[in-house]
Amino acid sequence: MKIITQSPKMLEILRTADLAATTDVPVLIIGQIGTGKDSCALRVHQQSRCNKRPFIKVNCSSLLVEDAEEMLFGAKGYLWQARSGSLFLDKVSELPPQIQARLLHFIETAEVTTTTRAGVQKYDVRIIASTDHDLSLDVEKGAFRADLFYQLNIIPLELPPLKERDGDVDLLSDYFFRQFVRHQHQAAPEFSKAATKHIRRYDWPGNVRELHNFCERMYIIFGGKTVEVANLPHELLHYGKNDASPFSLPSSGIKLDQVEVDLIRQALQNTGGNKSRAARLLGLTRDTFLYRLKKYAIDF
Repeated sequence: MKIITQSPKMLEILRTADLAATTDVPVLIIGQIGTGKDSCALRVHQQSRCNKRPFIKVNCSSLLVEDAEEMLFGAKGYLWQARSGSLFLDKVSELPPQIQARLLHFIETAEVTTTTRAGVQKYDVRIIASTDHDLSLDVEKGAFRADLFYQLNIIPLELPPLKERDGDVDLLSDYFFRQFVRHQHQAAPEFSKAATKHIRRYDWPGNVRELHNFCERMYIIFGGKTVEVANLPHELLHYGKNDASPFSLPSSGIKLDQVEVDLIRQALQNTGGNKSRAARLLGLTRDTFLYRLKKYAIDF
């Protein structure tokens, strides 16, 4: 899927992705489910020197332990298929430990040892990996090799959730409906002001994928009609009704900047100074978190 955005945060990440594409180093794409990791990986490939060569995607969670080594490193395995191109390792955290070791060796040497007469083979393959959670936590738990993490994490691309992409819900909805109209030749639905208000305040936990499915559902059921609040799916209709704020504003008021500084310090203390994890505790990207540290001159 094409990446459609007007969000400054997302545009900055795409600029970094395009710069990374001009190099040969591995790229690690981090983001929640539905944020567009597949599209970002394809963009890196398309902007790279190997854009005319294969782009091979592997869902690491679907690899069986007993078959994974042969499927990745075998004579006709995924690395062989991706030679001179890109190998996209989706859900890279799911790789078995022995496969992590072989992947690290390949990244460091570009060599694959086969059981055939060919012996050691060299492949020119760009490695792109993705994960939907914090790999550094897996490293701490011993579930993911630290040396492999550092090799993959040279250029991390942290995709923000849709709720942090200012203006993109409207932009993407319009794009999706135009695509549906082009292919199915039915008028797009319109939304009442009240329905639009519900849509804009929803957090979209499933991110772009959830928004796409919502638009498709509305198009099929209400094409050419007006969608009222009562027509919205349950999750949008009842979103936020039972939410209770964990914070209470004192009658004397607060200094917002001081509260932010205090929360940042607490996040750093809770994570032992790990800035990536502290950023996630606060619902921020690492770049935004680092900006806040500089803004408030917080030295930790």
